[in-house]
Amino acid sequence: MRLATYAESHEPDAAAHVGVVLGERIVRVPGVADMLDFIAQGDASRAAAARLDASAGVALASVRLLAPIPAPRRNVMCVGLNYADHVAESKSVVGADAPKFPTFFSKPPSTVIGPGDTIPWHGHVTQSVDWEVELAVVIGRPGRDIAAVDALSHVFGYTIANDVTARDLQQRHGQWFKGKGLDGFCPLGPVIVTADEIGDPGALDLCLRVNGVEKQRSNTQHLIFDVPRLIADLSAGMTLLPGDLLLTGTPSGTGIGRTPPEFLRPGDVVEAEIPRIGVLRNAVAAS
Repeated sequence: MRLATYAESHEPDAAAHVGVVLGERIVRVPGVADMLDFIAQGDASRAAAARLDASAGVALASVRLLAPIPAPRRNVMCVGLNYADHVAESKSVVGADAPKFPTFFSKPPSTVIGPGDTIPWHGHVTQSVDWEVELAVVIGRPGRDIAAVDALSHVFGYTIANDVTARDLQQRHGQWFKGKGLDGFCPLGPVIVTADEIGDPGALDLCLRVNGVEKQRSNTQHLIFDVPRLIADLSAGMTLLPGDLLLTGTPSGTGIGRTPPEFLRPGDVVEAEIPRIGVLRNAVAAS
């Protein structure tokens, strides 16, 4: 099942709805307030969505897609240094070898923007804005001390994230929260694909393009810590809640790892893609 949060008007304050994407149409799911409510209702909302027919919907091209979860209740949880090739290219920033345990950090809810939204240009704060395509996990069932063998049963679905990063701030502050936490620095979308449709999250291609030029390409089989291990480690002593978001890390090809380094500039267009989910496209705001 492919689910989206959308508005039927392109006005900024237009009402948001949850819809199921059926081919080139989207059908509003009745009886749910938002995607968090859809997830919380569990089987009831899934059954209601499964009964919907494309003929009752509107053309997908006519609506404005929002971030699948526009306003997370908690910080977006993230993992750094989770592809060996990205660890190698990141030494100039973090000076670290491959981690023995997942390296967790978070991004504030104010970082989240949707497909087609503009990545703000914070030129008075940073001049080293980088891209990072990532598979994002959406938690569906609450749990603490989740065993790796049970971890995927707690997953609602998956979407795409771009973990936009101010590298100069990351270096200056010696930690990742500030450099990755600026407003608009977590594009998400375009849809959530439910876990049953994705199957194995460890076999997904992902890539990223800037102005049509490919910068990153890999597969989640190359994760150092796979999704079950990440959920097990993150939930150890800490309750995960329905609607929590977990970004799983980025492969090599980031701007900081290039010679010379490359960074986003005003007007650039970034496309993060996981073919089984879609394309997350965002432009950088004009300065």
